[in-house]
Amino acid sequence: QVQLVESGGGLVQPGGSLRLSCAASGSIFSRYAMGWYRQAPGKQREMVATITSGRITMYADSVKGRFTISRDNTKNTVYLQMNGLKVEDTAVYYCSARRTGTVVWTYWGQGTQVTVSS
Repeated sequence: QVQLVESGGGLVQPGGSLRLSCAASGSIFSRYAMGWYRQAPGKQREMVATITSGRITMYADSVKGRFTISRDNTKNTVYLQMNGLKVEDTAVYYCSARRTGTVVWTYWGQGTQVTVSS
């Protein structure tokens, strides 16, 4: 079992920055791929960024060049640095974990709201 707790969301103006954190507990963090997903009102949940246990990263086209995912295995934490935020980035952001070697994102946090507005 893995427990995930997100933090760092909030209200920011367009062009601003936020850093989301996701603290994991309950299992060996380094054995999991980690991901950030988001869901805007009336839309389906979508992948934002993922990072494998080997630190291979993947990004949605909409955030490439603006967002950076990273992980600190000594702190059991994954981060999402978000720069150049746009109104369309407004959503609830969820942290997720997938055991290496599997394909299903099994574990999810409770989500943190990010609102980009002037």
